[in-house]
Amino acid sequence: MSATLITGIGELTTNDPDLGRPSSSAVVLDADRVAWVGPEDTAPAADLRVDVEGRAVLPGWVDSHTHLVFAGDRTAEFEARMAGEPYRAGGIATTVAATRSATDDSLRDTLRRHLAEAASQGTTCVETKTGYGLTVADEERAARIAAEQADDVTFLGAHLVPPGTGAAAYLDLVTGPMLEAVAPHVRWADVFCETGAFDLDQSRRVLAAASARGLGLRVHGNQLGPGPGVELAVEVGAASVDHCTHLSGADIDALAGSDTVATLLPACDLSTRQPPAPARELLDAGATVALASNCNPGSSYTSSMAFCVATAVLQLGMSVSEAVRAATWGGARALRREAGPGAVGVLRPGARADVHVLDAPSATHLAYRPGVPLTWAVWRKGHRIR
Repeated sequence: MSATLITGIGELTTNDPDLGRPSSSAVVLDADRVAWVGPEDTAPAADLRVDVEGRAVLPGWVDSHTHLVFAGDRTAEFEARMAGEPYRAGGIATTVAATRSATDDSLRDTLRRHLAEAASQGTTCVETKTGYGLTVADEERAARIAAEQADDVTFLGAHLVPPGTGAAAYLDLVTGPMLEAVAPHVRWADVFCETGAFDLDQSRRVLAAASARGLGLRVHGNQLGPGPGVELAVEVGAASVDHCTHLSGADIDALAGSDTVATLLPACDLSTRQPPAPARELLDAGATVALASNCNPGSSYTSSMAFCVATAVLQLGMSVSEAVRAATWGGARALRREAGPGAVGVLRPGARADVHVLDAPSATHLAYRPGVPLTWAVWRKGHRIR
């Protein structure tokens, strides 16, 4: 692969405190890594030069929370919700039934289509979950298919107790044979710690089993109302707790005093008509915040991280720079991929060569012009894909 020199940058976001947001800068990509960042007039030679003509350059989006291995459609549920029906965790069962009936090739094609859709909008690193199989065979299949294409895969067998199955028996399955079946294909385990899904003790048991198996931990928590999700995530040292819509002052303080990332899903809150997550309070307290799409067929059917950024600015009280950082470095931190060789969510020498160029002079246009497709070019692992 030839080296590429990107010049003519109007605004450069690096997410590196040592580099900051330099002006008149250039970036060199060599193979799958960033090779150099610095003043354009001192840039090293490269095989290919791309002049972006004053456009903004930032790291590729890091979407640290999606559910992309699924089948079926939940348009009717969305329509009913818009007519006033509340969102309930039980709607997941509709997708479970469709996913179990789908072929492997159908699931692969759906995953590939959504990943391509996200990449065309600047998303270069994606986590996705199991959780729509809920049998040993179907969860193993989902994990295996996800691992073929996604950057990170999370085991979410503890998404819901399937109809007709007792909670105790299902937990035995999730923490035993199901965990063993998916473990070779996944890096993380998650649990839906929420009314209608799993309570505190049940969730703690799931995470303890996953930790003993060597998996990193994540938690779905505090989405539908106040609950113990944040408390549990901090207690077990989870990398992230996701949703964080209904937080107490104690929850915010706990997150601020921990290494657990608060991953906010603003598109989901809009789609389910939940109140906005307390982003401003989290940031002001010193918590690490990530933004993610939660792309799934039931509660947040969007792959647009730009939409999430715009929503975070316009509705959650975040500045543009805070929202962009949360959708890049924050997502990388939630996946523990922000540091070391091959890091994502940053542009610095040694990082993965994931670059997003906006058809705008600054990232401010993401919120200033909401809904307008602004992606001009994308490199992923050094390959230009748009």
